[in-house]
Amino acid sequence: MQLGMIGLGRMGGNIVRRLLRAGHTAAVYDRDERAVAALAAEGAVGASDIEDLLRKLPAPRIVWVMLPAGPITETTIETLSGLLGSGDVVIDGGNTFWKDDIRRAKWLKQRGVHYVDVGTSGGIWGLERGYCMMIGGEKEVVAKLDPIFAALAPGEGDIPKTPGREGRDDRPVRGYLHAGPSGAGHFVKMIHNGIEYGLMQAYAEGFDILRNASSEGLPKEERFDLDLPDIAEVWRRGSVITSWLLDLTATALASDRDLAGYTGYVEDSGEGRWTINAAIDEAVPADVLSAALYARFRSRREHTFGEKVLSAMRHGFGGHVEQKPAERKASDPQPKGDA
Repeated sequence: MQLGMIGLGRMGGNIVRRLLRAGHTAAVYDRDERAVAALAAEGAVGASDIEDLLRKLPAPRIVWVMLPAGPITETTIETLSGLLGSGDVVIDGGNTFWKDDIRRAKWLKQRGVHYVDVGTSGGIWGLERGYCMMIGGEKEVVAKLDPIFAALAPGEGDIPKTPGREGRDDRPVRGYLHAGPSGAGHFVKMIHNGIEYGLMQAYAEGFDILRNASSEGLPKEERFDLDLPDIAEVWRRGSVITSWLLDLTATALASDRDLAGYTGYVEDSGEGRWTINAAIDEAVPADVLSAALYARFRSRREHTFGEKVLSAMRHGFGGHVEQKPAERKASDPQPKGDA
């Protein structure tokens, strides 16, 4: 299949590369001409602007928007709505607020344009590992796009099969899911990222306790000078708390056990806030997820070793770089893209 990709950042560019490797074709556009040129050299068709991109696509056209959630994505989709025709498809693979998906799907449908929201997890590692995708949209449209999603997904790999899944949809086993109608994909991805906050916070607090086991405030016989890189490594080997986040933590600690390259200033991407709002709307208690979000707020005022662990994990999976003091401003609820 052929699609157009708008936005060639940390994930957009690698999504195109993975599709090219699978035999699909792509036209690409980004405001950064160097990003376009780099992908053109790898087999994509470069475009000078959105209109040029659309001219390079066969009908019905498929356009994937991979931009930061908020005004830039909204403006881009508005532009597309005036240029696309009946049967064309817009995919939003960013971290968009799910209620915006519902609104966009309605007004694009009036123009005969289909809208698909794809919550995409995989970060900077997706090119090699594949992308876990949570998809919202019309069933028939999602089915027609299946070759694209199948190429991007990780596949079954060597993960043991879950007992009792016989006869069920095999797409989740391969790493992607049609979650439901418009908005459902980003809703599921939002909760995914809320859970991610909680998992990361648990690791961060645990390693902070381990590090402070040598505190002079403890009785001498109760102090332990623990090797955090070795603890992270042994937990990766058969323990019940093993995970990719632990893998990233182990890598960061092996490189620098004090994580001196991190300040512990931890951003939140927006989806954590939206998750808590959803919990409030549904009257569902979310103690851990709320505490994890508030811990990130506090990290911008005072920092602990635990927050350095959080920063190291965010850098590991998504390439997120801590803001320099001069760049910091009041908290911005617009998501910046946890994976």
